[in-house]
Amino acid sequence: MAENEFNYNQFAEDLATQAKELIPPEFQDFQRNYVYNTIKNFSIMSAEAIINDAQLNFTSDQAMFLTQIIAEWSFHKSIDLIRSGILPDYWDAVMKKIAFTIFEIAKQTIAQNVNQDEILKIVEHHVKKSYDSAIEDLRQRNIIDESIMQNALSQSNIDKMMAEIQAEQERQASMDPNGSADGEQVVPSQKSLRLATVALLLKNVEEDKVTTILTKFDDNDANEIREYINTPDLTSKIDLRYSMKYLKEIKLNLPEPKQLSPARVLSRINVLAEKVGKDRLVKMVKEERSTVRDFVKKATLGTVVEMSPKVTTLVLQHLEEKIL
Repeated sequence: MAENEFNYNQFAEDLATQAKELIPPEFQDFQRNYVYNTIKNFSIMSAEAIINDAQLNFTSDQAMFLTQIIAEWSFHKSIDLIRSGILPDYWDAVMKKIAFTIFEIAKQTIAQNVNQDEILKIVEHHVKKSYDSAIEDLRQRNIIDESIMQNALSQSNIDKMMAEIQAEQERQASMDPNGSADGEQVVPSQKSLRLATVALLLKNVEEDKVTTILTKFDDNDANEIREYINTPDLTSKIDLRYSMKYLKEIKLNLPEPKQLSPARVLSRINVLAEKVGKDRLVKMVKEERSTVRDFVKKATLGTVVEMSPKVTTLVLQHLEEKIL
């Protein structure tokens, strides 16, 4: 395949830009940039490797498919890493292991003309396996403790997206039968795209989760989603950029979380304490009011003191901006 048949630089830029709109709003700028750059860089490197491998002789569609897989999993797993509590110094090492695994599995299965849906399932299995292995390796080398390892292993941004889709469907169902607050009927083509996007995300989800989510849809929509799930090579029929546009719309309609969970608070405090040490972290707020000092001190010891969500967020952001 000639390089000019697939403008992979622009394609990678488009994927990364679209994905940036879906990054969790609570992420700091450096975290948002990390997700964006990881998607873009891994997508470009993978596409270049495919184009320069004369023995493979991939078509532009095959190269694009592989690049989309790399981009999608780079998005999900970089978010999982950021939420894990693992220091940023170790993110790249984990992501490189995952990206290499995806590239090799996708390259081999595409070359063998494996069905695209089957490829996605195989890749997902190996992504989870390589991610878990990389996290457990950090624990064995005492880079992270047991609590951070368990937090990291419990992360699944793709499952969180499933929950968001379910919440959005419940929101629409609470309006009118057409899913519009003012009674305006959804344009069929737009609705079909949304249902196909849901199907695309559900393809690799366990059947019991699929069944639970589909109970939130009316029977006709649920049946249409099932049809899409069973459609061969669905990925090649849906542009990932349009899917991300729909997912962004879901996020815009969902309410912001009102407070951080205790586990999330401790995870963020652990990241800061690992970076500068617990004692220094406590000293950094010695001029603050007693409630803030008490909050930070006890958080370094594994206990979360209740404060208002707004104050908690401000304290964490202040410390992160100074340290990270």
